[in-house]
Amino acid sequence: MDSFPTCESITLMLSLSKEIHRMTSNPKTVLIIEDEADAADLFAEMMRVSGFRVLKTTRSAPALAMMTTEKPDVVILDIMMPETSGLDILREMRVTPELEMIPVVVVSAKSMPVDIKTGMEAGAFTYLTKPVGFLELKEAVEQAMGLPGDRTGS
Repeated sequence: MDSFPTCESITLMLSLSKEIHRMTSNPKTVLIIEDEADAADLFAEMMRVSGFRVLKTTRSAPALAMMTTEKPDVVILDIMMPETSGLDILREMRVTPELEMIPVVVVSAKSMPVDIKTGMEAGAFTYLTKPVGFLELKEAVEQAMGLPGDRTGS
């Protein structure tokens, strides 16, 4: 019996071919600032699979220096960090000329409307609440970078 590809498998193949193309071209850089090592690793893998170059730190202290040195195309930022809050990092970015234009995707467990409003007013491009799914994070990062994204419906 012949097996025909399903719509889902065709969509997946198209998406993977786009990611392979992106990986072989000049990859964009994502910096992940997340104090929970498992979450940082998960986000990093999500971004690598999506074709991005990934940098990460589980401490807020080196974050601004990393941004200045590496010039990431986008930052994925947790709000609740033990040393310096993600909001303070974001606010510092917005007043630092070489960092002010880097888009920030906040991913936080703080999900109250006031938390989201505070994050957006501090200068986040978008604010996602944990747990965050692969496609949701990938699309947010692509939008923040101004990339066309996957239009196949996956």
